[in-house]
This record gives sequence, C-alpha cells and structure tokens, in this order.
Amino acid sequence: MPSLVWFRRDLRTNDNTALYHACTSSKDAVIGVYAITPGQWKMHNDANCKIGFWLENLKLLSDSLAKLNIPLLIIKCETFDQSVTEILKLTRKHKIGAIYVNKEYEVNETRRDSDLKNACAKKGIEFYSFHDRVVVPPREISTKEGKFYSVFTPYRKNWDSRALEYSKLFPKPRKRDETLIEPDGIPSKVTGFDLGDFRDDLWPAGEEEANKRIRHFAKHISGYDTNRDLPSVNGTSLLSPYLTAGVISPRQCLNAALEVNSEKIAMASGPTTWISELTWRDFYTHVMVGFPRVSMNRPFKQKTDGIGWRKDVADFQAWKTGQTGYPIVDAGMRQLNQTGWMHNRLRMVTAMFLSKHLLIDWRMGEEYFMNRLIDGDLAANNGGWQWSASTGTDAVPYFRIFNPFSQSKRFDCDGKYIKKFCPELENIPASALHDAKKLAAALNERSAEYPEFIVDHKSARERVLEEFKSL
Repeated sequence: MPSLVWFRRDLRTNDNTALYHACTSSKDAVIGVYAITPGQWKMHNDANCKIGFWLENLKLLSDSLAKLNIPLLIIKCETFDQSVTEILKLTRKHKIGAIYVNKEYEVNETRRDSDLKNACAKKGIEFYSFHDRVVVPPREISTKEGKFYSVFTPYRKNWDSRALEYSKLFPKPRKRDETLIEPDGIPSKVTGFDLGDFRDDLWPAGEEEANKRIRHFAKHISGYDTNRDLPSVNGTSLLSPYLTAGVISPRQCLNAALEVNSEKIAMASGPTTWISELTWRDFYTHVMVGFPRVSMNRPFKQKTDGIGWRKDVADFQAWKTGQTGYPIVDAGMRQLNQTGWMHNRLRMVTAMFLSKHLLIDWRMGEEYFMNRLIDGDLAANNGGWQWSASTGTDAVPYFRIFNPFSQSKRFDCDGKYIKKFCPELENIPASALHDAKKLAAALNERSAEYPEFIVDHKSARERVLEEFKSL
C-alpha cells in the first residue's frame, strides 16, 4: 500500500527524517502532501513575506520530489481541523497504508496530529512521527528531578553532552519507481495574504540556496562570536528563514559547525558560539513543550500578569514605524518593515524598548514581529520577547534596561547601520547618534527632519522599575 508524507515546516528532500523513513519502509508508492491553511496562518499571525517564501520553497520541493518520482499533492482548507479531514480523504482515495510526519510542538499543531493519529488508528492506517525540527528532542533533556529546564545554562550543559547522539544526517532518498499520480500545481496566491511583500532578492528559495549560505558562513564562522552583534556587518548566517521553513535542518547546521570545530561541541569560540544559538533554538522549543502556557499568550512568570501595561496607541504606532526618536530603535524597526527580517541584537533592543521604555505589553510586540518576520517562529519569537520583557524563562532581570544610545555606540559605532535605514540621519556625525544632547543639537543645526524622543530614558527607566517592584 502507498505511504503518505505530510510536509509542514520541513520543505526539503535532504536530511528529512519522515521522508527518509517513508522511502526506506515503503515498497509501494510514496506520495507527498502539503496543506494550504490560510485561516490558521492568520490566527497564528504569519507574515505575508513568510507565506510567500514558503510557497516559493514549495515549488522547488515539488520539483525535487518529482525527480524522485514522489508526487506532491496540495490540499486547501482554512484550519488545522479541516486539514485532518482532507488528509483522511486522501488516504481513502489513494488507499494509503501509512502516514509519516515530522513533529510540530505548538499546542494547536500537537492537537491536530493527535487527532490524525487517533483517526488513523481507527482506520487501520499506520501513523509515524519523528523529531526533526530540533537537534535534541524536547523531552530527552531534563533536570535531575525529571523536570523541564527553565534556565538556559544548565540546559546547555546537558544539551552539549547529548547533541552528538542526534547529529546523524539522513541521506536523500533514492529515485523510486514511476507512479501514475501527477503532482498538483503550487498556488501563486493565497486568500488574505499579500505575497508581494516577499523579497526573493534577499531570500532566494530552495535547498541549494540554503546550502550555499551555510558553506559561505562556515568559511567565516571563526569571527562569529564578535561579528554577530554588529548589525552593519554580515556576521550572521542569514539562515533563520530557511530553518523556520525547514529548507535546511538544524542537524545540517550543527554538522557544518562541527566540521570546522574538530567535530567537537565546545572548541573554537566562533563555531561554539553559533552552536549555542542552535541550542537556544532547541531550548525555547523545550520550554514551549514543558510550559505550554507560553504559546497561549501567557507569561512564563505568571506573577508578571499583574504588570499594568500601558495602552498607548500613538507610542505603539511610533515604535512600529520606526519613529521613536532613538536612531538604533528606529533603524531596527525599519529594517523589519522593509526586509521582513531584523538583526538579532536589534530584536533585543527594540523589544526591550517597547516593553521597558514604553511599558507596552510585550504580547503586542510579539504579535507585530510575527506579522512581519519571514523567519517568524512561535517558540523563538516568544522566548526572545519574554526574555526582553523580563517575564519569561531565563529572562534578564527586570532592572536590566538597555540604553539605546549605549547599545548603538557599542554595536554601531560608525552609524553605518543606522544611516542605512534612517537616511534622514545621513549627514549627522556618528558621535551624535549615540548621545541625546548631541543628537538634538546636530538635528537643529542641520534642520534635519527626524522625530523627537517619544520618551525620556531616565524617566522611562524609573517608571518600569516601579511597576516591577510593585509585584
């Protein structure tokens, strides 16, 4: 009987656990399927550019599968519940004997897969699910008491000791016998999404592009520990959209780092620091599985639900559009709006500015990021926001409040990044970009049109400290 591989966020043929096992276990045809679920994507605040990127990768995935004689079928429905119904229809139509999937860990996705598994059991269809989106599965690491970790450092030590066990790559399946099933066309439009927001000049689709990026990055990885914090330098891998869509696997990334790190987790500072970023990615998924409330709009630190967040529409709008009067904050937000991506240092700076300087609910910022990010991932985005807002697991202390001017002076000293995204500051001396008084004087002297500060750093700091102390 034929087998069905349900692709989700694993849009690749290389090192794809579910695809590999389906092809090695099935003597008959293997069929791929992907579900277009715009209603669910809207509920999850997925960005226009992200959906555009997924569809471009789907086209290339379909081509790659066709070369293996594996047709990719497309089902269209609004929600996850409906996708289960449509998958079951396919099993009847093609007399499917087994379904293979790679696990997703969010609450809605977990419930969907549980429903499908139960339905398959009733119909005598085998259901196999595999860990593929992480290096070390979430439940494979625990404290001595058998609990989920809520602090990164001890988790990292445990992860380091286990990661090599899970680093094996699965080969690309061999070409199969021809099947009479024709692949479906990939839609060029999705109701409710403006796919014109996707910039393929910045984010070319496909496994070939992802592999090219990882090879290029590996040549420069030795300087990652220093360059990763400099937004004007291409010091990061620029692989996050490909990891989110599963165009490249975290195992492939780990192996690329191990190759230049003498096959060790901890060795040279550059590769080891990048491996640490892969660990953070696993950690936030680990937290989401262990404490599902974080994916249901709740803070990890439940007492922080008592914070009196401000609901200032004007301030929130200024932050969204990069009009706060703080150059490094504005540059970060404009990069997000223009490219669908933001440098990680700036994600921290802008998130902390909204939650600490403006005392606006971090959940509003989390949602806005998801609405704009091509690499929007619930676990990582939520983890980063709660870290910045001091509401989450392993969060910074509430009294740590980034000074935007100190951040820009340290990480964008010459102002290249700021001036790229805030061109109205092109003629402002770099030294003035990192000092409130000098900036005001320089703007006045040159009659430059740039917004005044929407909040004073000192008074904002005092306000948020008082709010947290009141808890």
